[in-house]
Amino acid sequence: MAASPHTLSSRLLTGWVGGCAWYLERRAVQEAPHTFMHLFRSINKRWITFQHFTFLKRMYVTQLNRSLNQQVKRKPEPVALPFLEKTSLGQAKAEICEMRPLPPPSLPLSRKPNEKELIELESASIIEDSLDAGKETKDEKHWKEMKLHLDDLPGILARLSKIKLTALVVSTTSAGFALAPGPFDWPCFLLTSLGTGLASCAANSINQFFEVPFDSNMNRTKNRPLVRGQISPLLAVSFATCCAVPGVALLTWGVNPLTGALGVFNIFLYTCCYTPLKRISIANTWVGAVVGAVPPVMGWTAATGSLDAGAFLLGGILYSWQFPHFNALSWGLREDYSRGGYCMMSVTHPALCRRVALRHCLALIGLSTAAPVLDVTTWTFPVISLPINLYITYLGFRFYTDADRKSSRKLFFCSLWHLPLLLLLMLTCKQPPGARGAGAEPQS
Repeated sequence: MAASPHTLSSRLLTGWVGGCAWYLERRAVQEAPHTFMHLFRSINKRWITFQHFTFLKRMYVTQLNRSLNQQVKRKPEPVALPFLEKTSLGQAKAEICEMRPLPPPSLPLSRKPNEKELIELESASIIEDSLDAGKETKDEKHWKEMKLHLDDLPGILARLSKIKLTALVVSTTSAGFALAPGPFDWPCFLLTSLGTGLASCAANSINQFFEVPFDSNMNRTKNRPLVRGQISPLLAVSFATCCAVPGVALLTWGVNPLTGALGVFNIFLYTCCYTPLKRISIANTWVGAVVGAVPPVMGWTAATGSLDAGAFLLGGILYSWQFPHFNALSWGLREDYSRGGYCMMSVTHPALCRRVALRHCLALIGLSTAAPVLDVTTWTFPVISLPINLYITYLGFRFYTDADRKSSRKLFFCSLWHLPLLLLLMLTCKQPPGARGAGAEPQS
């Protein structure tokens, strides 16, 4: 049966369409890489053309507004750093000047610029701006090597040794010496104070030497001498050695070996235990409290040559006092301690920080009551010291219930005058030498 003309035409059309589709598919597979590269180059050229079109648009707007001259703002004077100096006062002052109008574009805006001409225009303007900025910076300031002047050395060494903290350590040592039983020996007292002060200077200097990378991240410590480069690390270590050796020698041979051993133990505890623990565990606060409790014990042993119950009582008072003092201080410095990488109770355990501060405020009342029991003071001392102990406990309770910067600052500033006043009251109520242990003597 012969096929109809319509059927034949349909078959021929289907075969022709299939052949065309097969040919186009083969060409697409063979030329796909070339087509992709051509498309990528075309997109890249369009992107460059768009960037340069924006550049030409800014130039054109500038040419239309030649009457509007932009002025340069006066630059703020840089902060004077120890390693920078200004060349002269005249060059340091910034002048207000008009910006030069941009030169007319060398390309007519009526035609489409090519890529090479646009890149040359843009690179020329960038090079000119960088040269002007470099010239201005060179005129303003230049680098110079820092030199240490002998006139500045005493102040630098005083900040390196934390002279205020050292004065507090010497004062607590003096209180322990004065509260000890027996006659007051002035030469021994002076040697004890001098040796303790030198040991404290050595410990503080070594502490700053170890903590330079961490102190640079804290606002409170970023201006220390080693952080700012005002003194070399070698000079700092040499200064610490020159303080530690004669300090320990004075305490050992000038006073007694027990006091010298306590001095060596305190330097080791502060530099090798407390300092690294600050970045490891919150136990550093308790170790630091032990470091602060040793100086009055050294004063007691310097006067008596032995460790008595009175020495441990004075050490306990200094130990408990440091928790409300330091916890309140660290509460306002939580951001600083976080940046420095220090592990403090106020940062990692804020609830524990408040509880410990209140707990040791209450402990001060109990330790003051134990002073006459151990024949260190008379029974007048617990009575007259009760108001200041109750006041610091009240501030500790407020810090515990509503911890903020206001309550922490009040507790901190109260601790600054509480300790000297408490030690002064102990000295005024010191047990007379004849009355010590009178109740323990057997009757004849």
